[in-house]
Amino acid sequence: MKPADIAHLHSISAPTLAPDGSRAVFALVRPELEEDAYLGSLWSVATDGAEEPRRLTHGDRDRAPTYSPDGRWIAFLRPDDDKRAQIHVLPADGGEGWKITDHPLGAGAFSWSPDSTRLAYTARVPEEGRYVDRTPDKEPPRRITTFKYRVDDLGFHSDRPQHIFVSALIGTAGEVGAPVRVTGVDADHGVPVWTPDGTELVFAAALHDGRDRDLYQDLWACVPEDGAEPRRVTRGDLGARAARLSEDGSTVFFIADELGPRGQDFVGRGSGLWSVPLDGSEAPRRLTGTEDPRMIGPNTLVTERGVLVAGENRGAVELYRVTPEGERTTLMGGRVMVQGYDHAGGVTVAVSAGEHDSGELYLVDETGHRALTSFFTGGEPWPVTELTAHATDGHPVHGWVSMPRGEGPHPVILMIHGGPYAQYGWQLFDETQVYTEAGYAVVYCNPRGSSGYGQEHGRAVIGAVGPVSAADLLAFLDAALEDDRLDGSRVGVHGGSHGGFMTTWMAAHHGERFRAAISERAVNAIDSFQGASDIGSYFPTPLYGPAEQWAEQSPLTYADRIDAPFLIIHSEQDWRCPLEQAQRLFVSLRLRGHEVEMLLFPGEGHEMSRSGLPSHRVARFAAVLDWWQRHL
Repeated sequence: MKPADIAHLHSISAPTLAPDGSRAVFALVRPELEEDAYLGSLWSVATDGAEEPRRLTHGDRDRAPTYSPDGRWIAFLRPDDDKRAQIHVLPADGGEGWKITDHPLGAGAFSWSPDSTRLAYTARVPEEGRYVDRTPDKEPPRRITTFKYRVDDLGFHSDRPQHIFVSALIGTAGEVGAPVRVTGVDADHGVPVWTPDGTELVFAAALHDGRDRDLYQDLWACVPEDGAEPRRVTRGDLGARAARLSEDGSTVFFIADELGPRGQDFVGRGSGLWSVPLDGSEAPRRLTGTEDPRMIGPNTLVTERGVLVAGENRGAVELYRVTPEGERTTLMGGRVMVQGYDHAGGVTVAVSAGEHDSGELYLVDETGHRALTSFFTGGEPWPVTELTAHATDGHPVHGWVSMPRGEGPHPVILMIHGGPYAQYGWQLFDETQVYTEAGYAVVYCNPRGSSGYGQEHGRAVIGAVGPVSAADLLAFLDAALEDDRLDGSRVGVHGGSHGGFMTTWMAAHHGERFRAAISERAVNAIDSFQGASDIGSYFPTPLYGPAEQWAEQSPLTYADRIDAPFLIIHSEQDWRCPLEQAQRLFVSLRLRGHEVEMLLFPGEGHEMSRSGLPSHRVARFAAVLDWWQRHL
C-alpha cells in the first residue's frame, strides 16, 4: 500500500433493511484524490445473495439511508446547493428523490414514525445573524457563559443548539408538511426514536441544571408536538444514549456509562447495555457487566429474540444479542470490526471490516456470516501476527506485529494509539500497511488504559498514565524484538493524541530505546490543556489526578531530556488537543537547538489522519515516510 492507495479504502454506512428483510440499502463512500473529497451514493443488494449490488442513487454525497416501516420509501441525507445535508426521500422501487427539509444549517439524524407518515430528526438552530447571512469574520462577538461552548470538528455550538423536529409526508413527491419543532430548551438533543404506537419520541439529552459541569445525560420522552414538555425517563445519574423501544413499547433499551457521584468519573468506564421502563417507574437496570465487552453500538436494535449491540473485545468489535435478562450471545465475533447493522423480517445484516478489507456487508445468522458485497479493490494486504507479552508484574499485553518482506533485520516503528480508552484491532489499518510496504516492522498493542479488556484494565492508568502505559509498551516491544528479523538498534516511536502524549513521554524517559520520534495532535501540557481543549473543563482531573500533580504528569515537563530527532504533526483547527500543545513542545525543543520539525495542516481538526482531506492524508503519509527514511 502506497499513501495514495487510501483511495481503495471504501467505507459502507450502517445498512437499512426492507421490512421483509429481502433487500439491504447502504451508502458506499470512497476518498477521491482528484476531487479531494469523499464521494458516495446509495446502493442496494438482495440479502439472499442472488444478485450483485446495484447503485440506487446518482448523487455523489448521499448517506444515511433508512427504509420506512411500510417499505415504500427510503429517506437519506444529501447536501443542498449550500453543501448542507438535507433529508431526501425516494420511492423504494425506484425513481428520483426529493428534498423534504430546508434548514439553514442542514438536517441530521432521523427516524420514521411507525405508520411511515412522519420523520423525526435533528437540526441545529442558529442564533439570528450567525452562520447563514454573514461571513464568519463579520459576525457579532460571541458571549461565552458556559464551559461547553465548542467541540472539535464542529466548532462553536452553544449559539446553534441541536433541536428535534417532526415533518409530515402528506402524499406524493413534493407534498411535505411544514416541520414542527418539538424541543425548546437551548441544549443539544440526540437522535429521536418513536414509540411503537407513534405517540411519543424518546431521545437522549442533558437538560438538567448542572449539565455544564458534568457528563450526565438522560433519556427523555415527549409527544411530537410544538411546545411539548419532555418527561425524564432515567434518574439523572448515567451518561445514556442509543435508545430503542421494546416491541410492546413498555421498555427502553440503551447504552450508558456510570459516571460517579459528580458525573465526571468517566475514565476507563465499561459502557453497558441497560433497560428502563418507559414510564420511569423503576430505576435503570444494567444488563451487561463492567468486565464484559465494552458496548459501543453505534446503536441498539430490538429483535424478537433480544437486543443487538456491538462491543469491543480484545481488539475486535463483535455483534451480540442480549436478552432482557442479560444473557449474551455472540452473532459475529473473532477477527472482525463490526461497524453497523440492521434487523428486519427475521434477517440480520452487518457491515464489518477485517484483516483483508476495509468493510463489507454480511448476512448474519446462527450458522455464521456470508459476504453480500466485495467492493475492496486494494489487493492482498500485509498480514499481521498476533502477540501477547507480559509486563514485569505479569500483566498480559495484547497486540500485533506487521512484518515486511525479507529476512531483515528491519527497522521498527512502535505505534501507540490515542484515547487512552481506545483500542487497536483486527482491521485493515492504513498506517501499518503503508509503513510495512515501505520496509518497516510495525509493532502496536493495547496497553493498560485501553478499552476492550474490561474496566479494571481501562482504569489502571488513572493518576499514573505515563509510567503504567510505558511499562506495558516496552514489555510488548521487547517481546516483539525477540524476533531476529527486527532491528532493536533502529526503533522509532510514533503516536497520536494520547499516543502523542506517550510518544513524548517515551522519548523523554526511555530515549535510549529510540532513534527518532513522531508525535501527532498530542496532549503535552495538562495545565494549558485544561483551559484550551474542548474537553478540558472535565477531562484532566479524572485521568491525571489533582492539579498539583499535572506538572509531574505532563510530558512537556521532561522535554529537556529528549535527545532523539522529533517531528511534531498537528492540525491548525484541532480543538481537542489545541495547537498550543504542539507549539509549546516545539519551542521548548527548538530553544535547546534540538533537531525538531513541526508540520501543520490548515483547516483540519483532531481527526485529520482518519477523515481529513484526502490530499492532506497523503501529504501526511509522505512526511512520515520521509522522516523515518532519514532517521531509521
